[in-house]
Amino acid sequence: MTDTPSLIVRNARITTLDRQKPQAAALAVADGRFVAVGSNDEVMKLAGVGTQIVDAGKRRLIPGLIDSHIHVIRGGLNYNLELRWDGVPSLADAMRMLREQVARTPAPQWIRVVGGFSEWQFAEKRLPTLDELNAAAPDTPVFILHLYDRALLNAAALRAVGYTRDTPNPPGGWIVKDSRGEPTGLLLAEPNALLLYSALAKGPKLPVEYQKNSTRHFMREMNRLGVTSVVDAGGGFQNYPDDYQVIEDLHAAGELTLRIAYNLFTQKPKEEVSDFRNWAKLVKPGQGDAMYRHNGAGEMLVFSAADFEDFRQPRPELPAGMENELEAVVRVLVGNRWPFRLHATYDESIGRALDVFEKVSRDLPFDGLHWFFDHAETVSDRNIERIARLGGGIAIQHRMSYQGEYFIERYGAKAVERTPPYKRMLEMGVHVGAGTDATRVASYDPWNALWWLSTGKTVGGTRMYPPANLVDRETALSMYTKANAWFSNEEGAKGQIKIGQLADFALLSADYFSVPEDQIRHLVSVLTVVGGKPVYGDDEFKPLAPALPPAMPDWSPVNFGSKYYKPDREAVHAMARAACACASSCNVHGHAHGRAVTSATDDQNGFWGALGCSCWAF
Repeated sequence: MTDTPSLIVRNARITTLDRQKPQAAALAVADGRFVAVGSNDEVMKLAGVGTQIVDAGKRRLIPGLIDSHIHVIRGGLNYNLELRWDGVPSLADAMRMLREQVARTPAPQWIRVVGGFSEWQFAEKRLPTLDELNAAAPDTPVFILHLYDRALLNAAALRAVGYTRDTPNPPGGWIVKDSRGEPTGLLLAEPNALLLYSALAKGPKLPVEYQKNSTRHFMREMNRLGVTSVVDAGGGFQNYPDDYQVIEDLHAAGELTLRIAYNLFTQKPKEEVSDFRNWAKLVKPGQGDAMYRHNGAGEMLVFSAADFEDFRQPRPELPAGMENELEAVVRVLVGNRWPFRLHATYDESIGRALDVFEKVSRDLPFDGLHWFFDHAETVSDRNIERIARLGGGIAIQHRMSYQGEYFIERYGAKAVERTPPYKRMLEMGVHVGAGTDATRVASYDPWNALWWLSTGKTVGGTRMYPPANLVDRETALSMYTKANAWFSNEEGAKGQIKIGQLADFALLSADYFSVPEDQIRHLVSVLTVVGGKPVYGDDEFKPLAPALPPAMPDWSPVNFGSKYYKPDREAVHAMARAACACASSCNVHGHAHGRAVTSATDDQNGFWGALGCSCWAF
């Protein structure tokens, strides 16, 4: 290890999540790890001739965010093809974006809006009609995926996928037809989303070199939001090893800007045991390095255990033979010491799976093997206790922020109060981590998830949870950093700003701990660092990070601003000025509110306080 730091960040407000030293002003990095965390004076003494020194300008600095459940490998292959409606405030805005992309997209390419939004986020509180889609795109295929429940296809997309009056409904899906028996363009999951995903899979694919470019752009978008690590949960139409070649090529070329731990997801019913036996011969848990490593099995272990999470539909009853199929797979996994995760939405499904896990553990003790449920929206205290006894965990996601209104409509406002009961999970000693389950349902934006954890709100503004089920902002941040390292078997290696840990961190656009609660969703990173190397920069930090080549193809929505929508930071400042009670009489604001506050030295983090203003800290 070199003695001289390669990088020092000073003059920051550092939240370390290290109990021994919770706050600091500066940090130093050497050989990709933190080598000093402390005061400006303490750390600056270590600087050498070649040390890069970054002045943070009093901004908030946090450990790099870790998403414990996302489908980034699959999502990256198509990111450049997708128009993102994530965070867009109105349907009018969304349709304007769609029409602009229609004008750019050459035949026979599609326009795809693949998840990440809910009709409830729009001011209009509705989806576009099929007539509106056909008017906006008479000749260009348009496919819009909304949560797990439906897809909207315009007439051109129906022609492209080949659905006609003679196309039968697949099991668990409904091709809606009009009074004449012709498909309308509405596809419904009832409750299986396979129909939606199989229609999406009929669209044109990018060439391999374009897929690599697309994946790099998706990783950069995650870096923009302060994400430095993910646990990839596999996914349908993502078979190992074939569909991992792009990510492995990028890793071999040193072009990953996210640390990725990947789980393997079986692809065919009744072949699950064979899949995992074969994979156990190809790869072992932990195989790889700190940037790309194998993480075990799941989230699909057996198809018969999948309880689909479309809250517009009744809870599906798992088949009677599920337990035998799940037991056979779990015995293979535990016998090979493979960590595993299992998709489970409902308490009833969790209880039946736990019966299997407890039975297997009597013959094959889990003995510290990391295993966990994903989602667990309606898990009971009894089953949380059973999970804790087996040393398991629960990875939760902000899916309810997108589907809460549908849940309330079916089950009532009282039932939604603990969906999932994450505060109770923490109290009962279960490992709990947070993520997004992006990209096909909830958005990949971690700040929306952190906002949901501390406010309990849906993107439509419905407040679901009482204070008893909420956590404070620091606990939420810990669930998205330090706690998530357990889910990739890397606890102690990352998730904190602590000497010896991997040097992953994000410098924020505003102070997460002091902005009004609804502005948590507006946060981004202005400097994201992975292993001591800047991977994203904005404002005065932009020159620190390497530039990416343009998105491929040249008509990609990414080249025209498609990403998670965040209000322009000056627009957010304008909201702050409008809300400032003393703006008309305070001499400080009479001067300062007349200009943009965008540099590191006068950013929101303490700027008003430094001037002696008593307005709320922005």
